[in-house]
Amino acid sequence: MNEPTALSPEALADALPNLPGWHVEDNRLVRTFSFGSFREAISFIVRIAFEAEGMNHHPEITNVYNRVRIALTTHDAGDRITAADVRLARRIAEFSWV
Repeated sequence: MNEPTALSPEALADALPNLPGWHVEDNRLVRTFSFGSFREAISFIVRIAFEAEGMNHHPEITNVYNRVRIALTTHDAGDRITAADVRLARRIAEFSWV
């Protein structure tokens, strides 16, 4: 089985303009989403759970009332950002309604 490879700084810089609202923080691809209510935030988390499970790529998710913070990194790549993190961020952006 091949180990995932961390993105180069150049590849990551190329990916970020196509991921509005996402930024790099502590070797993670991070974004915070703010919703109109706690229910909306939780429904968003559930949607992420289904997408992430389907990709076998599981994000760090933090929720406080109507805010959801997502942090993406790949443990098998030394807790660095990989193409899988970028794919999941893009997928989340596709279904996000905020």
